Amino acid sequence: MRRPGNPADFGVGSATFFRWRWLAAVALAGLLAGCSLPSLEGRSQSKALPAAEARDTRLGRAVGVVTAQHPGLTGIHSLEDPREAFAARVQLAQHAERTLDVQYYIWRNDTTGHLLLEALHSAADRGVRVRLLLDDHGHAGLDEELASLDAHPNVEVRLFNPFLFRPFKPLGFLTDFSRANRRMHNKSLTADSVITIVGGRNVGDEYFGATDGVLFADLDVLAMGPAVEQVSSAFDAYWASASAYPIASLVTPPSAEALTAFRHRTALVERSEFAASYKQAVRDLPFYESLIRKDYSLVWAPAHLLVDDPSKGLALAEPEQLLLHHMTEAVGVPMRTLDLVSPYFVPTDAGTDYFVGLAVRGVRVRILTNSLAATDVLAVHSGYARHRQRLLAAGVVLYELKPDPTDRVVKAAPREDSRRMPGSSGSSGSSLHAKTFGVDTERVFVGSFNFDPRSARLNTELGLIIDSPELAAAMAQVFEVRVPRSSWEVRLDPESGALRWVDGIRQPLSVEPMSSWWQRAAVRLLELLPIDWML
Repeated sequence: MRRPGNPADFGVGSATFFRWRWLAAVALAGLLAGCSLPSLEGRSQSKALPAAEARDTRLGRAVGVVTAQHPGLTGIHSLEDPREAFAARVQLAQHAERTLDVQYYIWRNDTTGHLLLEALHSAADRGVRVRLLLDDHGHAGLDEELASLDAHPNVEVRLFNPFLFRPFKPLGFLTDFSRANRRMHNKSLTADSVITIVGGRNVGDEYFGATDGVLFADLDVLAMGPAVEQVSSAFDAYWASASAYPIASLVTPPSAEALTAFRHRTALVERSEFAASYKQAVRDLPFYESLIRKDYSLVWAPAHLLVDDPSKGLALAEPEQLLLHHMTEAVGVPMRTLDLVSPYFVPTDAGTDYFVGLAVRGVRVRILTNSLAATDVLAVHSGYARHRQRLLAAGVVLYELKPDPTDRVVKAAPREDSRRMPGSSGSSGSSLHAKTFGVDTERVFVGSFNFDPRSARLNTELGLIIDSPELAAAMAQVFEVRVPRSSWEVRLDPESGALRWVDGIRQPLSVEPMSSWWQRAAVRLLELLPIDWML
């Protein structure tokens, strides 16, 4: 019996069948190339909650009491634990009274993704205005759910740099590569314009420790104080940008049956045993009560938002409008130490010159990135590997994360942009995902920025520079104690100059640990290709 869809059903051989499929895809791409995005004329306009109104909310009054004791400073609470990071987001949605401004690159169609969508929906039912801005590359399978949410009178959903052909978005890379290759990588959630969460986490089970396999122990910070106004202003700029399209102009409005099905699916998720532990985490987090009691654990420090201008999404930003330009100003020149964590570390020749220059001047530079065994994108590893010997020769200290460390500094993640080159897939084990650095044990950066050309030139990014010796010292301590236990240190053999991988337990290894010959061969081949600008 023939299976439906077998090429023989059409009276053609398999080679002919798949050739016609390819030609049909190319023809469809050609047709789509002649299409254009919908007009933004008539798009609604809105702004973040004005400061006076924000102060008059329940959250605003609670925050006002504690911030008054630290004028000009931003209160920072690190969200390292994935359950706490999830619960904090839900609690902000639960306690918001006027507005929720939410911006993410990835929003998974899974348990925590649905629970957070329902938290936004419940807030809207209470009268909270919800603005949800998502990159259109990171929410596969959620068009119907998002359109249903958008149908709520208090919710508006917009998509950044959207794809016209919804059933198969990758066609957009064929028809409009220059725009489609630029994604909004920002992550923030702001309640009543007085409290925000920013950092590296997207929304999905992996990011909140809800899976049985791959986990990301990422890093976010919850912030209150002057930096929140900057996050709100940045959200307004992205919301009103030429790249933000109302989902209603791209996706068919949901029918009554679709709305009913959406509520039914949400109810099933909420009743699941899997979801119960996350609901309990929300109940167990004493965030709001601690804020009222004024005993919530906060580090008070000057903090400043670094963010790309949204015009970067259309390749229209000037150099002085980019995060990287402002990062140079905010960080200054490290004088003593630079500790950097980057999952996709592709320094390029220019970046290598920078790190080498620091090391030559006596600055201790320590970098933690993925090992070949841990990375999920071999092309990215190739963009890093070609620079290792030069970095090490200058005195830079390189650590490469083991795929399944027992003392987990960070947990695993697939490459967020998921645009893997053919044959570039790497390990399915643990891989680094946090994005942070510390300078001179005086200040730290926490955000979405990867030290790679994609973050620098293509994707939009944001993060906080925090002038806190306390947080910077804590990061230095991680490099002193936890990183060496969870990673291989890469060194140069003093006699041959070849690379060696050392973990303090076994004899140094002369090949990349826990990697296969084909992975190593693929990396060497990819090193020959001029692809750094895409990584």
